[in-house]
Amino acid sequence: MIYKEERPWGSFEILYEEKSLKVKRIIVKSGQKLSLQSHEHRSENWIILQGNAVVQLDEKKMFLAPNQSVFIHKKAKHRIENNGNSEVVFVEIQTGSYLGEDDIIRYEDDYNRI
Repeated sequence: MIYKEERPWGSFEILYEEKSLKVKRIIVKSGQKLSLQSHEHRSENWIILQGNAVVQLDEKKMFLAPNQSVFIHKKAKHRIENNGNSEVVFVEIQTGSYLGEDDIIRYEDDYNRI
């Protein structure tokens, strides 16, 4: 069963989950961005499927297009932003000792969730 959740910036679906692995399909609406955040217990690999994304990884910003990816080590500050006119869709592969949604430290957030 696929679990889907709406967020102010878009939505995500959990496509697969087991003890130390979770796979999500994430949609970021035009003009939106996720919070600048880090995770204590997991690393993430993001693979862009659609659209052009701006990714911040610690102090570095990069532009990713479809079929490009970035690996985010645990504890690294990161965010994805959609400055384009269409949705950004990407797959997030989480690996680690704990994959709960509460493993998040927010540093900046447009939706007052800090």
